[in-house]
Amino acid sequence: MSDPAVTHQVVLNDEEQYSIWPVPVPLPDGWRPEGTTGSEQACLDRIEQVWTDMRPLGLRRWMDGRP
Repeated sequence: MSDPAVTHQVVLNDEEQYSIWPVPVPLPDGWRPEGTTGSEQACLDRIEQVWTDMRPLGLRRWMDGRP
């Protein structure tokens, strides 16, 4: 169970894969903030709302015939 006092943020990588990360902890290389912060559950709810296609960006582009 997470600590409700810790603020989380929604992050994503270059392949448009989403995750959550505690705000006070530096992000690992390759990840950037998406712009949403709040409780762990609020961040998970945001990801559920926006991440409707689980395929990585490279695979989506390949399947669509784009470089």
